[in-house]
Amino acid sequence: MRIATYNVEWFDELFDKDSNLQMDQGWSRRYDVRRVDQATAISEVIRQVDADLILIVEAPNTGQTQDTVKALEGFAQHFGLRQSSVVMGFANETHQELAVMYDPYVVRVTHDPQGAISDGSSDAVAPRFDGKFRYDVDVDGKAEIFEFSKPPVELSVEYLAKKRNLRIIGVHTKSKSTYGAKGAADASRMLVDNLRKQLAQCIWIRQRAETHLAAGVPLVVMGDFNDGPGVSDFETLFTKSGVEIVLGDAGTMEMVEPHAAIMLDPRQSWSLATSRFYISKYKRYLNALLDYVMLSPDLAQTAAPSWRIWHPFDDPECFKDDNLRDALLTASDHFPVSVDLSF
Repeated sequence: MRIATYNVEWFDELFDKDSNLQMDQGWSRRYDVRRVDQATAISEVIRQVDADLILIVEAPNTGQTQDTVKALEGFAQHFGLRQSSVVMGFANETHQELAVMYDPYVVRVTHDPQGAISDGSSDAVAPRFDGKFRYDVDVDGKAEIFEFSKPPVELSVEYLAKKRNLRIIGVHTKSKSTYGAKGAADASRMLVDNLRKQLAQCIWIRQRAETHLAAGVPLVVMGDFNDGPGVSDFETLFTKSGVEIVLGDAGTMEMVEPHAAIMLDPRQSWSLATSRFYISKYKRYLNALLDYVMLSPDLAQTAAPSWRIWHPFDDPECFKDDNLRDALLTASDHFPVSVDLSF
């Protein structure tokens, strides 16, 4: 069984107000990329990754006239993808939904949110993701109330061939971008504020993960964390990164993610990446490790997992396949991360 996460930049912009795919020569929101070319590239990436279940981060919007499920199922039908069924979580106001495309002949998937509904008026452990979370992140004796702009999607998954059940939490945590800042001081303030929100979201996700781990439920937490060990200069203010929080402390029920583990080792010299952004100031591309697939200890020990980052330059198989390499570069500024599980 193969599962994957894939952040598709500006996917929503490939559909009209009625969620119909626009296969034309109009410009996509990707720089110098036509809509037809980006859509074709996305389909090629999904086809070659060949996951039984793939989390789409920044999926098309659900709104007054738009519908995420309709858009993605139409996309799959147009390109003849086997991942023809779609489940989404809670709709949000950002036009970037979290949804899962999957092969209905391989897995059965349902959105199954857990936890008590909370309005943040009192402390609650692991409340439902569409509610509010009261927590003192910076340990100043004053609890704050946090919520997700993109609530994680919680899934119940059955692998039909082996009758195996697992839980998946798909995430897209708070970005630490300082877009719109007025000067260096304002940028620093925004960065710290966004980091605090991002860490609160990761604490919330970790609490939800711990409820499943304590119950012995096989669990996958995956998606775009907008974070990683050493990514932020302000990380030392809060001791650790959001990714480390979700993974768990040593001696606890730690989630397993080898790419994060490599970056946590101060002696390593690798530069792993799941995304690639052009930085105009330096006229260079920045590579960053932002996307992860974390497994519960039981899955890591019994399912012989094999992870892969589908980076067009760092993965030899992707690099030597001209069609796949070009599709990865055209489709998005992120690249898929997959894991194969053998039951």
